Order: sequence, then C-alpha cells, then structure tokens
Amino acid sequence: MSEKKENIKIDERCFEFSLLIIELYKYLQYKKEYILSKQLLRSGTSIGANVEEAQAAQSRKDFISKMSIASKEARESKYWIRLLKHSDYINGFEKMNCYLQR
Repeated sequence: MSEKKENIKIDERCFEFSLLIIELYKYLQYKKEYILSKQLLRSGTSIGANVEEAQAAQSRKDFISKMSIASKEARESKYWIRLLKHSDYINGFEKMNCYLQR
C-alpha cells in the first residue's frame, strides 16, 4: 500500500482498526480475560459499522447521528484499551503500541 495512513478513507481505517481489535480480542481470550475483551470487541467493531451506516444515511441529520455514535464508540474503545494497558493485560500484544500514545 503506497498511501500514507492520513490519506486512507475513514471507512478503511475503521475496518483496519476492527481487524486489530478482533486480533486483540483473540489474544485476550488466550490470556483468559473475558469481560473487558468482550466490551472492547463490541465497541471497537461498532465504530466501523456506524461509519458504514453513515455512508448510506437518508439525510444530513441521519449522517451526523451515525457519525456521532461512531465517535462515542471510539471514545469507549479508547477507555477499554487504556484500562487493559494499565492493568497489564496487553503488554505482550505488540501491535497495540501505535494506539497506546498515553
């Protein structure tokens, strides 16, 4: 892929993030962490689903609503990732380093 990350469309970035979340979920299942991993799986994959729905919005108001939900799911996912990081569950999952700025 020759495009820079900044130039990739939002729906593609969300899809890539969902794939990463699924991979992290599998890793956490292997480590026998079931509750937080399920929460992250739901919120992390919901981001892209809402962005996709927004692409077929029936009105500007509908588009804004779907994108707003995607934003809220992204904030929730950030919370679960931070919680998993600070509780040392994802220390061995190297692919998350680019998402763990704080």
